[in-house]
Amino acid sequence: MFELHHLSALEQWEWLHSKRISPSELLEHYLTRIDRINSEVGALTVVDADRARRRAREVETSVPRTAPLWGIPVADKELVPRVGQRTTFGSRLHADAVATESHELVRQLDAAGAMSVGATAAPEYGLASYTESLVAPPARNPYDLARGAGGSSGGAAAAVAAGLLPLAPGSDGGGSIRIPAAACGLVGLKPSRGRIPGGSGLDRLAGLVVPGPIARTVADAALMLDALVAAAPWEFATRAPSPHDGPFLGAAVRGEGRFQLGVMTASPWDEWTDIRIAPEARAALDEAIAEFAAMGHCIGEVALDAEPDYGTHFRTVWMAGAAGIPARTQAELALLEPLTAWLVAQGRAMPAERLVEALAWLTGFERRVIRRFSSVDVVVTPAVAMTPRPLGWYDQSDAERNFDQQVRYTPWTSFVNVSGLPALTLPVGLTPPDSAEPGLPMGVQLIGRPGGEADLLALGAQWERRRRARLHPPQW
Repeated sequence: MFELHHLSALEQWEWLHSKRISPSELLEHYLTRIDRINSEVGALTVVDADRARRRAREVETSVPRTAPLWGIPVADKELVPRVGQRTTFGSRLHADAVATESHELVRQLDAAGAMSVGATAAPEYGLASYTESLVAPPARNPYDLARGAGGSSGGAAAAVAAGLLPLAPGSDGGGSIRIPAAACGLVGLKPSRGRIPGGSGLDRLAGLVVPGPIARTVADAALMLDALVAAAPWEFATRAPSPHDGPFLGAAVRGEGRFQLGVMTASPWDEWTDIRIAPEARAALDEAIAEFAAMGHCIGEVALDAEPDYGTHFRTVWMAGAAGIPARTQAELALLEPLTAWLVAQGRAMPAERLVEALAWLTGFERRVIRRFSSVDVVVTPAVAMTPRPLGWYDQSDAERNFDQQVRYTPWTSFVNVSGLPALTLPVGLTPPDSAEPGLPMGVQLIGRPGGEADLLALGAQWERRRRARLHPPQW
């Protein structure tokens, strides 16, 4: 039976603009689904139906219909404050905190005409690649509720996959958009550093963290990317270069071009720990390569030079970033989860010289990566190395082992943040019924040149045209 959430976000936007449905009617559809399903999935930590309804009426009466996300329901990631809304940052330290002002991204989504229903779940301070915090229920994978939705934008991905939202904003400092998108059978886009004015990454340590969309289709991701790019004036002298002058949605709809693709299975973490590609991840990569070749794209191989120091320097920056978490007293520190507490302790004990060395080394690494990838238009890797991880799989008592587990699941994501490059995860399909772990989403990652989002979206659009079917969890 057809329901509104079966439409893509772009199709819903078209229905809104053709007046087949109103923002209030679309909102009520999603609020009904959230009321019925969210307790099973754990996608949203805050649902404020009354506020959302007031916002829908405001959109209908006061927001220009030219706003790029006019009438589209979304939710804020739990790490991004909205004034008057409970914002825990995924931590017991802020279990009852209510934001006193809104983050710039929240204001930009409002200006774009979106309607927020609340907040989506995130791990503590967004530091983990899974979403199983102690302040809220875990974000469950809609394809298998015994498995996690990934992280740190796990709640956003679970919400979109379960049809609780048409699309959702996330943030990505080491894979936090792409990992949950891959785990939940979705499209996840990490923009280039400097692409989005309100989340350029240029004001973050090592330039790692940028916002971006999680969506069911490539065009939906482009729709939100356009909204975020256009929402504010440029406030930094540095911005992502782009040969693409028009809206990114155009590239995603047209899907034009033939590209030189470089396939890569090695990762900078190979010297750090035992990276193994599960058969399901290998099968998804092989299937994608075969399909891209059939479309007429040139396929080759690309590899980075061995980087045995990468893990040391990336961890240094990750720890240094945690050092600023506002937990100072013993009582406050005791509220932190073991992984966070370990990162905080390591970061605060770190000499300044070590951070300076790491930042300099990672800048050099960025240049080496871009040089190595310069011979191809797009690099193709597995999205993740394993199937979506079961809830409780990550060790909560041994922080060192926990970090190692995260690396082994997601070895191809963090170096893209360090390099400032754009990357897109595409769902390839579900593991087959006769496999050891059937019915689980698997995907691939496409990495572009600096400012190369348009190429990624065009290639993704070609993929979708060839594959036709969209993934949907069977029970929803």
